[in-house]
Amino acid sequence: MDARPRYDAGTSTLADRYARVRRLSEALVAPLSDADATVQSMDDASPAKWHLAHTTWFFETFVLRDHAPGYRLHDERFPFLFNSYYEAEGRRHARGRRGMITRPTLEDVLAYRAAVDAALLTVIDDLPEAARELVALGCHHEEQHQELLVTDMLHLFSENPLEPAIWAPERKQPVAMPGPVGWIESAERVVETGHDGHGFAFDCEGPRHRALIPAHALADRTVTNGEWTAFIADGGYRDARLWLSDGWAWVQREGIGAPLYWEARDGLWSRFGLDGRRPIDPAAPVTHISFYEADAYATWAGARLPTEFEWEAGAAGHDAGGGNQLDTAGAVEPRPSPGGPAFFGDVWEWTGSAYRPYPGFRPVEGAVGEYNGKFMNGQFVLRGGSCATPRGHARASYRNFFYPHQRWQFTGVRLAKDV
Repeated sequence: MDARPRYDAGTSTLADRYARVRRLSEALVAPLSDADATVQSMDDASPAKWHLAHTTWFFETFVLRDHAPGYRLHDERFPFLFNSYYEAEGRRHARGRRGMITRPTLEDVLAYRAAVDAALLTVIDDLPEAARELVALGCHHEEQHQELLVTDMLHLFSENPLEPAIWAPERKQPVAMPGPVGWIESAERVVETGHDGHGFAFDCEGPRHRALIPAHALADRTVTNGEWTAFIADGGYRDARLWLSDGWAWVQREGIGAPLYWEARDGLWSRFGLDGRRPIDPAAPVTHISFYEADAYATWAGARLPTEFEWEAGAAGHDAGGGNQLDTAGAVEPRPSPGGPAFFGDVWEWTGSAYRPYPGFRPVEGAVGEYNGKFMNGQFVLRGGSCATPRGHARASYRNFFYPHQRWQFTGVRLAKDV
């Protein structure tokens, strides 16, 4: 039984929600030095300092600059440094060189956050409804960056030969190895899919529409580390027949032989996490795998990846705020399930669905229309949230998306099969 608190959006004002989201970001970086917060470990990752500043730039630009009369930017140079990809907002610093921003310092960025927080909280109750909706969007945007912040920190410290632990390991009760996968069968039917219009959603979650799903079965849990070691031992990373062509080329080019952060020492597998290097837990969900790996494993197991519509239909009625999700700063890792189907938390689950617009999708007007729509190309949808997803952020219609080779996020796999 998961005793973690449940998030309830109805129990707080917008100002309360804003303050809570902002506090969590700063709690996550509390163990970091200025150097820790500045370094960029790869192009896909961003420095912790940049995440803190970019999310602040979002509120300053789209709420304060545009809706608070008389507001003056904290620093006229910051929009160039901390804009991410909004073409409508003009020129910006190259993504792959964010680690070169040694100034402003972490202390300066925290001061920037404090100044913007003070200004926004002063006017939040008097903002027009359109601006309040942008504050809500900004809160969800920052929660996305909290997950990226955690995973980027993990990648950064994995590159340090000392493999430092920044959080103590969780004290976990022993959990028995799960039994064989159970299958949840579903008849062929037409389902309503996409966000239903109640509460917040990103634009890419709609419009709600009908989709035909075939007769199929979903696994009642995700694949475990123990099951993945069997795939490795059976030569799964060496058998070209299991892999898509692009995936096999990626395996060969990058020398891939196990999930990211895994290492074999003296015949035993270990993994690196924000609590340091530790033996893998065979009962825990496998994570840090790419779409290519997930697809190859499914082929090896005589199954396939679910479509995003099969997954959403299967998740209907399950508690999106349950499971192992991010509540506070501290050790973050997938945990063994005590049993029963769980569709939310622990690991994002790859689907076989391309990230493309739903029928009738139209991006919103203005710069925030660039939020999701222009990325609907070459990526695959993941569902369900992870141990690094802030609790209350996920829902059944939520569409995460990454390129098929990417695996630095907490990504795992749930199998499906035709019946």
